[in-house]
Amino acid sequence: MNRLLMIVALWLSVMMQPVKAETDSVKVSLLTCAPGTEIYALFGHTALRYEDPARGQDWVFNYGMFNFDTPNFIMRFVKGETDYELGVTPYARFQFQYAFRGSSVYQQVLNLTTEEKQRIYRLLEENYRPENRVYRYNYFYDNCTTRARDRVEECIDGRVVYPKAAEGLSFRQIVHQYTRGHAWDELGIDLCLGSEADAPISGREQMFAPFYMLEAARGASIVKGDSVRPLVLEEQKVVDVEPEEEEGSFPLSPMQCVFILISISCVAGWWQIRTGRVAWLWDVLLYGAQGLAGCVIAFLMFFSVHPTVDSNWLIILLNPIPLVYLPCMVYRAVKGKKDLYHAVNVVYLTIFIIIMPFIPQKFNATILPLALCLLLYSASHILLYRRKK
Repeated sequence: MNRLLMIVALWLSVMMQPVKAETDSVKVSLLTCAPGTEIYALFGHTALRYEDPARGQDWVFNYGMFNFDTPNFIMRFVKGETDYELGVTPYARFQFQYAFRGSSVYQQVLNLTTEEKQRIYRLLEENYRPENRVYRYNYFYDNCTTRARDRVEECIDGRVVYPKAAEGLSFRQIVHQYTRGHAWDELGIDLCLGSEADAPISGREQMFAPFYMLEAARGASIVKGDSVRPLVLEEQKVVDVEPEEEEGSFPLSPMQCVFILISISCVAGWWQIRTGRVAWLWDVLLYGAQGLAGCVIAFLMFFSVHPTVDSNWLIILLNPIPLVYLPCMVYRAVKGKKDLYHAVNVVYLTIFIIIMPFIPQKFNATILPLALCLLLYSASHILLYRRKK
């Protein structure tokens, strides 16, 4: 009888071994992708990888899928109503795509228990259901990186404790780290972000950026009672490629363009004073561009649900008023009539330049010379009227 029991016990242990091996072979990893050259790829990307060799499964769950062909995509994006969705891709295809575009990929294998691995897989499957996969994207607070982080935290039995983050960082400072070398993209983003983007943010908020999430995960621990284990079991570079060369972009920087504007405005102002005539065509181009930029900023402030765009002090300089007043300005210029707009504009711009250092918002480096350009050109109109008088 004892011999029979021993045989049964040995048989059970042999039968259970493959099951244990299958379970232990499952890996769940955080994938962090290096930045690309397109504006939507400048900050990198985060996804989750699920490997189950026993079942031949190797999937990447990607919360960063969107479709440019969606009706009214541009308008919805500007209004902050962009919908992203969870996509599932074979790892081999995901790996090829990022290697092809020249973006390295870092893999952090998570230190999860068998139950936690099963839990996250069920959670991702539930998220991938057609009725659940689409979500309202929010760049700073609900994006592909924060979604991946939240799914990991939801499956863990315990809580994730992250290392202390750098203090004093703001959304804008982190954005500037990734737009370095992309001056036009940086200018466009700076024009849209308001003063809220300059407030210090917490370590958790810093994780909106993929590589900040990578660093946080690297030093994180899973804590339950007295038990502590590292969040990341191992880390490796699964795609190691050289970044692709950037395609030729606009040859002039924003600052160079602003100084060209200043030069043209000075020449136009000198021509006005010398000839006694208003260069109304330059009025149309300069003040029209100022008003159009102001329309974009005003639209973002009052109609967009994007975070940090409704507190933009740049509306003082760039607003729709010049565009609205432009027909009257041109009419008075053609008729040779004095226009008080320019006297008011000189005072207005002077006050703006004086208070700039005290405004709780970091302005792009081009804003001060742009304000000076507008001020000098309005001053040339005043000198023209005085000379005529």
